[in-house]
Amino acid sequence: MIPVIYSPRYLTYDFGPDHPFTPRRLEMLTSLLEALGERPSWIEPEPASREEVLKVHAERFVRRVEAASRGEGGAELAHYGLGTGDTPAFPGIDEAARALVGGTLEAVRRVATGKTPRALQLGGGLHHAQRDRASGFCVYNDLAIAIRWALDEGLRVAYVDLDVHHGDGVQWIFYHEPRVLTVSLHESGRYLFPGTGEVQELGGGDAVGTKLNLPLEPFSGDESWIEAFEAVVPGALARFRPDLILVQSGADAHHQDPLADLLLTTRAYRHAFSRLLELAEAHAGGRIVFTLGGGYSLDATPRVWALLYFLLQGKEPPEELPPAWREAWRQRLGIRLTETLEDRTRPAEPDAVALRNRDAIRRLRALADLYAGRSRPS
Repeated sequence: MIPVIYSPRYLTYDFGPDHPFTPRRLEMLTSLLEALGERPSWIEPEPASREEVLKVHAERFVRRVEAASRGEGGAELAHYGLGTGDTPAFPGIDEAARALVGGTLEAVRRVATGKTPRALQLGGGLHHAQRDRASGFCVYNDLAIAIRWALDEGLRVAYVDLDVHHGDGVQWIFYHEPRVLTVSLHESGRYLFPGTGEVQELGGGDAVGTKLNLPLEPFSGDESWIEAFEAVVPGALARFRPDLILVQSGADAHHQDPLADLLLTTRAYRHAFSRLLELAEAHAGGRIVFTLGGGYSLDATPRVWALLYFLLQGKEPPEELPPAWREAWRQRLGIRLTETLEDRTRPAEPDAVALRNRDAIRRLRALADLYAGRSRPS
């Protein structure tokens, strides 16, 4: 069995009952796995220490998070991205965020030290958090903190971001770091938060060519998204030859998601998850870690992440979802849930969207080829 990292502490990362980044998503996922007879033996991680968080985040920012955790701080918190509509402050926010960081650290350490070739962290993926500021539902950047640990161990890390929003926090934190490759497929920042992730954002200094972005047009579907993935991700990983791959598996590019306008189905996610496992075997000695991330449709998100779990375990996913599980959550949420794990139909992608996406792919491939030599290890 591939280890699954999870702690009930993750459920304390809770911005309130009306916030889209709700712990109900994790409750639904874990209860679905149990209903399918697949409840793993969780590995419960220790929360990250303050010192581990400070490897990435500024002391002044961490002090503000700790103040917010005690119910202190007032209006000055907004300067640090806290107490806003996106990232409200709540008692215990520091401890809750450090719990998620600890899970990603645990997963990366297990894979990096050879305890397991791959791991699944059922949480984390807080890719928007910056060095000195919370952003976009993200307080501490668990991904960047885990990457920093790996760098300190002498490893090269490839970070692949599947979330519909640009993985800006991880990119900017390592923008000048040539030992970190970042690849982000996302809805274009011209239309969607955080407004970054353009093709020309390639890295700085010695890291030029190690930061790759594929901004996709609204209403892009499976075909364009898979085409973009195949045009860039395999070649980038082959050139970079990482010691470890870290994946942010946001489910919010799904067509049901209320916060974005991509039209993906589980077909695209199955393709990406399966291909990343293959690419890890080919270019990273099999070493790969998946975290979760965004995903705000309570129907689609647990299905996408359950699909990830089955593929990671090398098991064929079931076709039908347990009726008792669907009924229990229907009563709790007041919404009807899809009967099958994978989507049976998919929305049509407009031809004009596909053409604009191909133009972005061509531009990125040309730039990636231009700087390809920069990303090869010596």
